[in-house]
Amino acid sequence: MLSTFRRLIHSKFGAVFAILFLGVIAAAFILGDVTSGKFGTGSMLGTGETVAKVGGSRLTATELQDRVQRVFENARRSNPGLQISDFFAQGGAAQIYDQLVSSLTIKEYAKDQGVHISKRLVDAQIAQIPAFQDAAGNFSQDQFRQLLASQRITEQMLRDDISREILEKQMLAPLGLGVKLPDSLVLPYASLLLEARQGTVAAIPAMAFLEDKEPTDAQLNEFYKANAARFTIPEQRRIRYAVIDAERFAQASQPTETEITAAYNQNKGAYAAKENRSVEQLVLPTEAAAKTIADQVKGGKSLAIAAQGAGLSVSAVKDQSREALTASASKAVADAAFAAKQGDLVGPVRGSLGWVLLRVTGVQSVPAKALAAVKGEIVETLRAQKEKQLLTDFTGKIEDQIADGGTFEEVAKDNGLKLETTPLLLADGKQAEDQLHEPTADVKALLAPVFAMSADDDAQLVPITPDKRYALAAPGEIVAAAPPPLAKVKALVAVQYKLNQGNQKAKKLAEDIRAKVAKGAKLADAIAQAGVKLPAPQVLGGRRADIMRGEQRPPAEVAILFSMAQGSVKTLPIGQDRGYFIVQLNAIKSGDAKSQPELLAQVRDQLGNAVGEEYGQQFERAVEKEIGVRRNANAVAGVQRALTTTNSSAQ
Repeated sequence: MLSTFRRLIHSKFGAVFAILFLGVIAAAFILGDVTSGKFGTGSMLGTGETVAKVGGSRLTATELQDRVQRVFENARRSNPGLQISDFFAQGGAAQIYDQLVSSLTIKEYAKDQGVHISKRLVDAQIAQIPAFQDAAGNFSQDQFRQLLASQRITEQMLRDDISREILEKQMLAPLGLGVKLPDSLVLPYASLLLEARQGTVAAIPAMAFLEDKEPTDAQLNEFYKANAARFTIPEQRRIRYAVIDAERFAQASQPTETEITAAYNQNKGAYAAKENRSVEQLVLPTEAAAKTIADQVKGGKSLAIAAQGAGLSVSAVKDQSREALTASASKAVADAAFAAKQGDLVGPVRGSLGWVLLRVTGVQSVPAKALAAVKGEIVETLRAQKEKQLLTDFTGKIEDQIADGGTFEEVAKDNGLKLETTPLLLADGKQAEDQLHEPTADVKALLAPVFAMSADDDAQLVPITPDKRYALAAPGEIVAAAPPPLAKVKALVAVQYKLNQGNQKAKKLAEDIRAKVAKGAKLADAIAQAGVKLPAPQVLGGRRADIMRGEQRPPAEVAILFSMAQGSVKTLPIGQDRGYFIVQLNAIKSGDAKSQPELLAQVRDQLGNAVGEEYGQQFERAVEKEIGVRRNANAVAGVQRALTTTNSSAQ
């Protein structure tokens, strides 16, 4: 969990999701101080039955339920078809409960041991989060404030969260240090990666069993009710927004003649006459060596030839100002170069890296620039500065109005903004009935933040083009995920019904063929004798390490080969009512990693990390036992019942 969180906040894209993570899950880090005596005996989310007690801190059913609901909502935004029952079946509620209790436990244990995270360390972590940095990579207070506001996180909540994440890392990470596993444990796992398997796979497609006869209305109704989730349209929203463009300040940002003159005078040095020099230079370690080369040059050799004879080379720089040459060599070198004429040999002169010989190869005079010559660039610079400041002041004023209770309509009207509303959109910007619909660039920028907002949230300022274009945005009508009326999708349901019926027949045939092959029949012969035209079987396989390389997931019909006994045969659904696979494992070739030290080292590191994490989990359990953590055995089940009812009624 910690390593995942750390990787997130150190990626430019992932940084935004790190902030979402903080706001949605609150990772129990926030709960630590909220439920402790530091903030009183009450809970930020209200009182309720205690589902876990850790020393002086407690976790209430209300808090747990709120966290689980928020995590589910966030997961559903990235996977609109996710149902609360699926979320619970995957262990979502239990995992969140364990995380919250674990964080409270480590926090309480650290307090007992006198472990403290300094404000300076937390500041440093915040400054490193890319989401809070401007284009130059510097921490931006404005971006920091806007992002926290958009995710409904206070600065203190963020600080508590980060301090507890650091605390857990400091307390748990050392437990895995120094884990060194013996070859006797590592070798079997490494050798498994080199194991190769080969099998024969036959497909029984549902399409081979489709009937021409159309289903009755009763059949469609029954099928549609039983498979409503399959046809569910994800949550849709209308987005209300009003664009604020820097162009509205075009006239007000034009600088006056007085401002232009003042800017010119303040930067007169930049417009004064200048002289640049192009030079060849040779750096030598001693003054004596430099004088020897200088004598050769005075005797008629070029600086490059004399340097080559000494096994050295000359470097050349062009159009250097006195300041630039001072920075790269030294003031003495720059002064000598600018005192010489073109073609002169200068030196030896003491430089920052040794003794320097210079030959001036060019003198470029840059005349002074009058105000008239640079007025255009001064105007553009001043205009951009004023435009940015006016835009910042204007957006700040709008944020203040929203914070003071102003409604979207009131703020838009008071500030002369054009209020617009999109049609109902899915989270990806498409329309449920028009998948070819493409939202405008402005709306694309608003999709993620507006779909992350609740219906009763205040409007938020969302940057479209930072320092140039913003939008005041809020969700309008919200249509919960639900299946459409059968009449609207009757043709699609009919197709799916036929495919489902064909899939059932494909399953029966696949089971019949599997049984024959298990008794000794050849798979190819059983397919040929099926009485239906089917694709010919294919031979598939490979090494485990190659098939399961990196993050890629192998096809299910290949992956299953590595969980079968040699000679066995299994059926496997293709998925989405498309039919079934029949998979027979033909051969297993064992691997041996003894002669591959690099692979052994890699596997040893991976297993070491897993063992280290296991040590951390055991430490947490030991601390729970020592502190006397009390858990409510019915906590997760109670939250699941409540949220199942809540989310079902909201559909």
